[in-house]
Amino acid sequence: MSSFQASLFSASPTIGVFDSGFGGLTVLRALIERMPEAQYAFLGDTARLPYGSKSRRTIARYAAESAQFLVREQGAEFLVIACNTASALALDAIQDAVSVPVLGVIEPGAHAARAASQTGDVLVIATDATVQSHAYAAACRTHHLRALEKACPLLVPLVEEGWTNPTAKTGAITAEVIRIYLDELAAAAQAEGLNPDVLLLGCTHYPLLRPLLETAVPASIRVIDSAQAVAETAIHALNGRLSPAGKKILSGPPSAQLRFFATDSVDKFERLGSRFLGRPVSNVQLVDLGG
Repeated sequence: MSSFQASLFSASPTIGVFDSGFGGLTVLRALIERMPEAQYAFLGDTARLPYGSKSRRTIARYAAESAQFLVREQGAEFLVIACNTASALALDAIQDAVSVPVLGVIEPGAHAARAASQTGDVLVIATDATVQSHAYAAACRTHHLRALEKACPLLVPLVEEGWTNPTAKTGAITAEVIRIYLDELAAAAQAEGLNPDVLLLGCTHYPLLRPLLETAVPASIRVIDSAQAVAETAIHALNGRLSPAGKKILSGPPSAQLRFFATDSVDKFERLGSRFLGRPVSNVQLVDLGG
């Protein structure tokens, strides 16, 4: 990303954010918090999810079509692929399909884990498709980290049901599921002789579980949110020309700077999207990208 020049971007650049569903809105949220002056176009390819059950070739085609929509029709000058599956299996295809810089979620997460880890051992939790790709393990290796990955398939539906409140009975159920997963992961780490001090969240749904996860892990383990890492990397890619980190607009009224698109289930997108973005999501436009 260091090769990007400030002159490539307008004073208020349009950033396209793409996911196969809703989870990528946590990445959008982190981006807006740090770069409120930018214009944003978010596309959820909800008609064709889940990507994880598709072949690499099909995922690459879907992701390239979504990227082209954001660049050609919405004027995106910079793309963030807020989808772990697409980042793992289709990043090269997306870069070939568009002429603007493209940032996935996996490399920034691994980079942040390297910065946070003292032991060099990292735990990664993600969906089954992401774990099967071993993309996080590969990215961590490039940073001289040893990564132990674990699929946690129950967490996404629990997040989408809204069972994330630590003080509610439903949140207690989610906390127990998290405890079981992390106990299994800790046992596997011990069996492999690892001394992990970082838990990397390899799914864009998981930031909504961060309070529960931070309660479940020992104080010696730092939780790294890949959504936050992506936002920080995007700031550096845009040469820091926008507002400093920490400026927030999410608590204010709806902004004309945000445009939302979905390929299906607009009502569901608005309902779930509001939970992920932390503010109401409305006026989602239905688009057809083909079969």
